[in-house]
Amino acid sequence: MTASDRAIENLIGRYAELVDAGDFDGVAELLADAALGAIGEEGSVRGRHEIGKLFHTTTMRHDDGTPRTKHVTTNTILEVDEAAGTATARSYFTVLQAMPGMALQPIVAGRYHDRFARVDGAWRFSERRFGVDLMGDVSRHLFAGAPPST
Repeated sequence: MTASDRAIENLIGRYAELVDAGDFDGVAELLADAALGAIGEEGSVRGRHEIGKLFHTTTMRHDDGTPRTKHVTTNTILEVDEAAGTATARSYFTVLQAMPGMALQPIVAGRYHDRFARVDGAWRFSERRFGVDLMGDVSRHLFAGAPPST
């Protein structure tokens, strides 16, 4: 594993860590240079302000300030072009949730298609696309009417 591989894997892991902590401003900072949207759709949200707004208005935070979730990212396929300073990754995600009165359960599963760019020597997300493949009970995760994103 190269230093670039590790840095990019850390970005993927950091995203999950920030969402699960309810740190939506941190998510917005992590994705500040990226386009965020669904796989196969042209539309996207861009920039720190818009991405932060999306998370704050779609994802519930509970009494402890978190969504009470654990995002598990697996099956990562990473391709790095060191010379160009670009990379892509494809991975699966499973979101688990547990709350009082709700047993631990998977609530959504799908795929991420990511792009990265090396900016001033550091790797950054340049695009995060998601696709939802399986949907469970997201009624305690997303606000009513929110798109099924993660």
